[in-house]
Amino acid sequence: MTIMELTGADPLPAARRAPEPTPKGVIQWARAEGLQMVDLKFIDLPGLWQHFTVPINELKESVFVEGFGFDGSSIRGWQKINESDMLVVPDPTTALVDPVCKVPTLSLICDIVDPVTKQRYTRDPRNVARKAEMFLAQTGIADTSYWGPECEFYLFNDVRFHQDSHSGYYFVDSDEGIWNSGQGGVAAATNGTPRNLGYRPRYKEGYFPVPPTDKLQDLRSKMVLKLIESGIEIEAQHHEVGTAGQAEIDMRFGTLVNTADRVMLYKYVIKNVAYEHGYVATFMPKPLFGDNGSGMHTHQSLWKEGLPLFYDAGGTYAKMSDLMRWYIGGLLKHCPAILAFAAPTTNSYRRLVPGYEAPINLVYSARNRSACIRIPLISDNPAARRLEFRIPDPSSNPYLTFAACLMAGLDGIINKIEPPPPVDKDIYDLEPEEAATIQSAPGSLGEVLDALEQDNAFLRRGDVFTKDVIEHWIEYKRTRELEQVALRPHPYEFHLYFDI
Repeated sequence: MTIMELTGADPLPAARRAPEPTPKGVIQWARAEGLQMVDLKFIDLPGLWQHFTVPINELKESVFVEGFGFDGSSIRGWQKINESDMLVVPDPTTALVDPVCKVPTLSLICDIVDPVTKQRYTRDPRNVARKAEMFLAQTGIADTSYWGPECEFYLFNDVRFHQDSHSGYYFVDSDEGIWNSGQGGVAAATNGTPRNLGYRPRYKEGYFPVPPTDKLQDLRSKMVLKLIESGIEIEAQHHEVGTAGQAEIDMRFGTLVNTADRVMLYKYVIKNVAYEHGYVATFMPKPLFGDNGSGMHTHQSLWKEGLPLFYDAGGTYAKMSDLMRWYIGGLLKHCPAILAFAAPTTNSYRRLVPGYEAPINLVYSARNRSACIRIPLISDNPAARRLEFRIPDPSSNPYLTFAACLMAGLDGIINKIEPPPPVDKDIYDLEPEEAATIQSAPGSLGEVLDALEQDNAFLRRGDVFTKDVIEHWIEYKRTRELEQVALRPHPYEFHLYFDI
């Protein structure tokens, strides 16, 4: 008898996915489920899902080969207007009942194909990730890589922002913030009842308090149940260190493309559940001044023929294999270039500063969270030996971030790159002379784009990242983001200089 049967508890929601993930199986299942619409999702270059929807009678087996046409020139980072026609081709293995839509809807993640060449589109991030998995197998080093991202996010009650030629501001409110105004949305009233805001996490002490200090327990649990219903295995949910509603919901690890798919579904579910309950969720790395930013610590490991490759019982440090040490060497060597994908916004470098548990130090360590690479020691099971790359953040495109990390790690293995010695001390408390010997991560988007421009040969192995993807990414980030932020007066400049 199960615990559910003993206690009379309701079972967890079952994942509503197609049992036979083939074109024919998906179509038969969708009709049997009474689904009425088909939502076709794909990811743009910066990392947002895009979509359009067709009636269920438009879903035929031929669509899974021939695809649907759309305007690629209207998608950020893609085609010019004179070469706009593109195809979305659904992947039947991603079929599920859309967890958000009220009208019964089949959700399919799609790949992008050029209608002229019939080749997969080089700037489709999902294609880049798939090629990285193929390249791993071709090397013979391993046949599988596993990825376990920890996506942190903030939940706010009220968010407003605006920018034009003569004004610019942002306003954030949270009923958990020690600075809360008590005037907006759910903070002021829930179901018409005034809310007492006396219980709030102390500054930077948001990690693990129970309700009523943690006011978001039930909301996070609703998110977890919806994620499970969507087929995403969840390990835990909790409040994070940030006082004003910072949260983390941890998903179980998986293979590269599959995990990147689940990161996008995870964001989709969390944003929509928050919205439904009067909150707004953001994966922006640093939405608050003076409080912790949100990271996407990414656990990584390599396997071959069902065996873990990162464990060695006789390893001289943390029972890790030579292969794992070289993989770490590749990550550390190429970290500035990786950050162009893994921390890809100007806001990312508001997070990567000392003093907020940010992993800015380019070293590795067992247990030490002040290093950018940590080796968790919670288990002696060889299958649990992995590294945690702590520097990526959730504003990144997961397909590109995971692929870049894998290619850097493989370069380390191929060239037997030795990392610096591990550092087991609290790096934040080192004496200045010792701290000066430790390399720090770059401090701006401009620096990491320059690094990517100079160091990209490791990404182009196996044609995983093509030259046009790298060049277009750099141009897009410089002209659409870096230069645009640099051109605009900052609100704090008025504080500093208005009366000069």
